[in-house]
Amino acid sequence: MENATSVSVDVCGKTFTFESGLLAGQAGGAVTVTLGDSLIFCAATCSNEPREGIDFFPLQVEYREKFYAAGRFPGGFFKREARPSEKEILTMRFTDRPIRPLFPETYHNDVQLDCMVLSTDGINDPDVLNICAASAALHLSDAPFMGPVAGVRIGRVNGEFLLNPTHDERAESDIDLIYVGTATATMMIEGSAAEASEADMVSAMKYAQEACVLLIGAQLELRRKLGMDDKVVENPAKDPTLLDAAREISGADLRKAMMIGDKHGRADARREVKSALKEALQAKFEEMTSEEFRSTFDDFEIECVRRNALEDSNRIDGRAFTEMRELGGQIDVLPRTHGSAIFSRGETQALCSTTLGTSKDAQMVDAVCGGPKEKRFMLHYNFPGYSVGECGRMGFTSRREIGHGNLAERALAEVIPEDYPYSIRLVSDVMSSNGSTSMASVCSGTLALMDAGVPIIAPVAGISVGVYTEAERAELILDILGTEDHCGDMDFKVTGTRKGITAFQVDLKVKGLDWNVVEGAFDLARTGRLQILDFMDTVIAEPKAELKGHAPRIQVLKIDPEKIGELIGPGGKNIRRITDTTGVQMDIQDDGSVSIYSDNGDSLAAAIKEVDAITAEIEVGDLYHGTVRSIRDFGAFVEVMPGKDGLVHISELADCRVDKVTDICAEGEQMWVKCIGIDERGRIRLSRKEAMAEKDEEVADEATADA
Repeated sequence: MENATSVSVDVCGKTFTFESGLLAGQAGGAVTVTLGDSLIFCAATCSNEPREGIDFFPLQVEYREKFYAAGRFPGGFFKREARPSEKEILTMRFTDRPIRPLFPETYHNDVQLDCMVLSTDGINDPDVLNICAASAALHLSDAPFMGPVAGVRIGRVNGEFLLNPTHDERAESDIDLIYVGTATATMMIEGSAAEASEADMVSAMKYAQEACVLLIGAQLELRRKLGMDDKVVENPAKDPTLLDAAREISGADLRKAMMIGDKHGRADARREVKSALKEALQAKFEEMTSEEFRSTFDDFEIECVRRNALEDSNRIDGRAFTEMRELGGQIDVLPRTHGSAIFSRGETQALCSTTLGTSKDAQMVDAVCGGPKEKRFMLHYNFPGYSVGECGRMGFTSRREIGHGNLAERALAEVIPEDYPYSIRLVSDVMSSNGSTSMASVCSGTLALMDAGVPIIAPVAGISVGVYTEAERAELILDILGTEDHCGDMDFKVTGTRKGITAFQVDLKVKGLDWNVVEGAFDLARTGRLQILDFMDTVIAEPKAELKGHAPRIQVLKIDPEKIGELIGPGGKNIRRITDTTGVQMDIQDDGSVSIYSDNGDSLAAAIKEVDAITAEIEVGDLYHGTVRSIRDFGAFVEVMPGKDGLVHISELADCRVDKVTDICAEGEQMWVKCIGIDERGRIRLSRKEAMAEKDEEVADEATADA
């Protein structure tokens, strides 16, 4: 771009260009990243002063795909981009997660990242470029960002890894990995796979890390070309005065309280310690604010949980580091759903229901940047306040719910057969939460699918692995509680079958993972996953052979594509007649696949008969029960299939001489005929005489058999 400073880098044969200087000159940092004709813009701004009254980092990430970027108008009545799509929300989430840990703990200034797709070629998805753009914008700004980082997508086709695969390549890929790394370590992974092994996943991550190093180098070079010194960020430590005092006053009491296994019992004991400590600290530090105490107590709680684990090898509920909580499961719990199940792991419980529908029930996707146009499998996740015993906001779907639902959806989508004719909607309602509800949703979703009779390729289970780190030490823990997630350094979620991994998502609070921790987490997750799958087999070992009695039926017929027009009829006459008279729904594909959907077996059978009648071919030697449509001196024309008739010559009407055709039949009458030939012009020759002889022979055979 004119007046812009740019840096281009070739990574695996693809050219990435970072530019700054033309757009948004008043932002703290503004960058565009280009791959092909896909271009993403990000502006980073931060406030000069901390936000008062908070003890957290107020980072906001916004990502929007502008319709003009693809030369399109927005759909709907209002020709303006409205609320963000699910894909946009997911992109915001995987941009936020690897960036957030790279700010100082004491930094409470507002930071906003405004990201927009300004151009899209429909081939290269700009979503993962957003991570690079956000990192580069922050790196150019005054924000104390301890980056940069880079994000890439890795696919694998025919055993070969691909960097940022195109939409067509992704459709053929058996791995879809979004990877974010610093120059030296892993920061985040997210994605899905077609039962990939743990070793394959680590190999894909290492391939991605090499690419990230080059993209990070481009960001460093861009800052230097703009005449800016290399960025150095200080990470000031918190004032330890209040924490030291808290440790001295209540250290033993809080460590004991945080060893109570029951969530509510632990919360009550924690509340008592907190109240007493606040009173004691207020007496000692009269100028302590509520925000300072809240922040101190949070640090104090995290320290106690970590010391219990790292110093005494004690987890909150007394389990060993590699021990699973008690598992529970039940199917067929809701009488009118097409499938349902409950899965519990300790105090975490998810209720999942399955609904089957036609292709018309698929979710249409208005994909601005290319990719699939519809979804035939959906999983929706709900996390109500009562699941944690609290009053929460009602009436809307949070970004967290969308993210957790998408993770569970990716996990199960890999085992739905591609040719399964139904659209499927799973709904996971979290009934009780104490950690890893998304993984419980995967397990309950698997059980609900099998209860519904969906022929999944294999059962899927999910589990989360955490880690406590201290200097060079890293202790992995299996099946983390909510508090362990809060107090630990990692939430490493992995789902899969017995054969391999189907989905994954890793969030960190530390500034990167070593490869030995990554490999150890994958191995521990596999151990836990197999244990859960063993339990799930005791609940239901395989999909039910039959659908529920009230579940809809879909029959898929295959017809000659050239006969689609005949089936539809002029102006849709035939298809309307079939659906109106039988009450079914029908969907016809260009390849000749005809899906017939009905919740009534008789209606389904009637519709199949109608389709067969219209599309079937007349076979020489077969009998047909036809209708006389017209009479001539030389014979009768008999309709044997809708729109198909043939001639019964007067000589073929009976096994004796026939003087007049009307002596044997009249228009509108039905009679049995046999096809005795089809000439090169497609004209059908029929015989009543041979049909009657064959019918007489059948009667004689039956009489002999009865005797």
